[in-house]
Amino acid sequence: MTGRKPPRQDEWGFDIPADCRRKPALVSGAWQARNSEVTMRKLSVFNNVSLDGYFTDENQDYSFAHEGANDPELMEFTKANAQGENALVFGRITYALMSAWWPTPAAVTAMPEIAKGMNEAPKYVFSRTLKAADWSNSTLLKGDPATEIARIKQTPGPNMTVLGSGTIVAQLTAAGLVDDVQLLVCPVLLGSGRSMFAGVTGEPRWTLSHSRTFKNGRVFLAYNRTA
Repeated sequence: MTGRKPPRQDEWGFDIPADCRRKPALVSGAWQARNSEVTMRKLSVFNNVSLDGYFTDENQDYSFAHEGANDPELMEFTKANAQGENALVFGRITYALMSAWWPTPAAVTAMPEIAKGMNEAPKYVFSRTLKAADWSNSTLLKGDPATEIARIKQTPGPNMTVLGSGTIVAQLTAAGLVDDVQLLVCPVLLGSGRSMFAGVTGEPRWTLSHSRTFKNGRVFLAYNRTA
């Protein structure tokens, strides 16, 4: 008998399609599982950064990232990519901010396509203090982020994207677990703040895979790790 096999499930209970073609996206890299062969899951990072490379200022204020976010061109780009199939990875602070907004009726009304993608995506949240992760499809992880992600990458399932979560980004990058970095550069100078990659050593190298310039001055850059 020919035809596609019915979906299997990974260890977290998420369906694994028998065949899924990769497509570029902000949370890029739809995953493949063919004929019981498991492809290593990839890990991407996405964040908004200032021209001088900070994702938040020294007071933990990242409101600059929301300036111009309602631009129609940028909104269409975000909507299209919110329909990707990646699992999402968060630290505690970013998870708290996201889970306080996307499940709400206001978010669903204001940005229905994006809210649907965010709410339906599988999610991993790293926290030693949270007692539960109640946002839909969330899995709470209390272990070391590098150890946990290295383990999850070996299991069947969708590729993963870290949203925000600068502290765990540095840890995962230092451990060599980040496969590609996606930055939305905002035309603002903060002067000081926090870098996602603070403390990373070894000068890892990256190759530009694609880019896009928006009329509102923002630039999307995607890099693959080469060394």
